[in-house]
Amino acid sequence: MENISSLSRILEASSKVSVVVHTHPDGDALGSGAAMLVYLRERLGKDASLILPDKAPRTLDFIVEGLGALDASENPAAAEGRIAGSDLILILDLNDLHRTEQLASSLAASPAAKVLIDHHLHPDLSAFDLAFSEPERSSTCEFLYFILKELEGGSIGSIPHRSLEALMTGMTTDTNNFANSVIPTTLQMASELLQAGVDRDAIIDKLYHSDREQRIFAFADMVAEHLVILPSGISYMIMTEEMQRSYGLEDGETEGLVNIPLNMECVRLNIFIREEGGLFRVSIRSKRGLSAQHMARDFFHGGGHELAAGGKIFWPEDIPSKDAAAAYLEEIAARFLRNETTN
Repeated sequence: MENISSLSRILEASSKVSVVVHTHPDGDALGSGAAMLVYLRERLGKDASLILPDKAPRTLDFIVEGLGALDASENPAAAEGRIAGSDLILILDLNDLHRTEQLASSLAASPAAKVLIDHHLHPDLSAFDLAFSEPERSSTCEFLYFILKELEGGSIGSIPHRSLEALMTGMTTDTNNFANSVIPTTLQMASELLQAGVDRDAIIDKLYHSDREQRIFAFADMVAEHLVILPSGISYMIMTEEMQRSYGLEDGETEGLVNIPLNMECVRLNIFIREEGGLFRVSIRSKRGLSAQHMARDFFHGGGHELAAGGKIFWPEDIPSKDAAAAYLEEIAARFLRNETTN
């Protein structure tokens, strides 16, 4: 794999390493971050720290449990100090430093070597001294798995078991349990991890069989009462902060809701927007033939992958108030379909 020898030299020369992932970390960010952290500490003996721009969601915090991950939203001074004192910064699962939000300026100002490992489109390569970027990968966890394997001369026997577990977990979430973005190397990775003794059944239990009742009831109500399916096959759901409070949802518990309408034959693309701090965060999932990435890029200040993408809606910049969100989504759906047909 290209650049492996350069990465090996950079790792060998480093002493204090920070691992940083994107804001609102998902399973792929947490899985790749945890796997890299444990590898650095246990395999390479480095002084390493995992920095999260904000708290890991309750549904996924088991991935980083006991690792002492630093939550920059709770302790920004400690996070900035750690970045400033590092001689190597590994950036995982993001294509632009701005996706770390409040950490972006500290990262940009740091003189430390910066290495990117990511699978998103259009990386800002100018921000990094070394970059590993393959958008065709199912996940950053998959990409990191093969990078670590190459660092170990083609064997995974010396990679800490917890790193392997974290990589399986993150890959599973980013493929929606092998429903999306699966390529031959995804299955190769899974097979090799199973042979290495990773307990996939335990991972599945933690990911999909450990929900609080409130989350299940919230999903059921959203689909039954708040899902709008347009004649075009585009659907949408809007969740306000008031609704989140009424459901009793915790941070991160809406993860996965965007996928559910795609189980319906009539739905070709689903948009889920969730109010947060004066804006709507947008998640988009689509079936083959409609590009979630194009919609996020063209209408929601975002981006992502062909079938899974995200962005934001601001008011009053995009809509006059949050009450105008439904009309805006229907307008966007029509404009998007015109664009896709034209292109």
